[in-house]
Amino acid sequence: MKHHASDAHTLAAAYALNALDPSERKDFDAHLQDCEACRQEVAEFQATAARLSAAVAREPSAASKPAIMAAIDGVRQLPPRVATTAPATTLGAAVRRRAVPLALAATVAAAASLGGLAVWQRQHSDDLQQRAEQAEQRLDDASLVLAAPDAQTVHGRTTNGALTTVVASEQLNKAVFTASGLPAPAAGKTYQLWLDHDGSMHPAGFITGDGTVQLSGSPADAHAIGLSLEPVGGSPQPTTKPLLLMALPS
Repeated sequence: MKHHASDAHTLAAAYALNALDPSERKDFDAHLQDCEACRQEVAEFQATAARLSAAVAREPSAASKPAIMAAIDGVRQLPPRVATTAPATTLGAAVRRRAVPLALAATVAAAASLGGLAVWQRQHSDDLQQRAEQAEQRLDDASLVLAAPDAQTVHGRTTNGALTTVVASEQLNKAVFTASGLPAPAAGKTYQLWLDHDGSMHPAGFITGDGTVQLSGSPADAHAIGLSLEPVGGSPQPTTKPLLLMALPS
């Protein structure tokens, strides 16, 4: 999809849903630097998309996992491609003779490993299911805040150019943080969130990239939310200059 420069204001929804191609996204990123209206519209579209996703999300049926595992076991593996440019000589015959016991040995080894592979597949499937359930729970928690009748919103921008939105509910005593355009952190670093209580910074969770997370801890009596780059695993107190220090909605 191609648009003229005069159509830039119409791309906020596509941008929020990651529906722009790389060149269009780059152009729209530049447009957002100078357009406050589009920055707010993008943040609102992202919050709405999170609500809609939660509304239509469904738990997979109990029969899904057995069906997937049965399909995996029935997939035939392709043999490796082997170059056959050498002529059929005495050496080739010798190689073929040696290939027979090698193939038998490989078959025995493969049979011995199938049990371990099946166990790994089950464990991997369980791990994926657990992650999916955790992600769904996080989305449900965030959606409750976004849909709260007293939800209030504030927008900001980090010093490295990311657009941010905080939605807070006093009734639920919860707040949700959304980031868009957040650069990937350097190796060994992570983005850590903070709640500022009268100048004392309290850890409030992590965000790994663009997305929406519910802040951990209570935003009650907090005056601002902060974001900083910290070592992987986090810090008890900020160790770098904040990339963002934004007043919470009130």
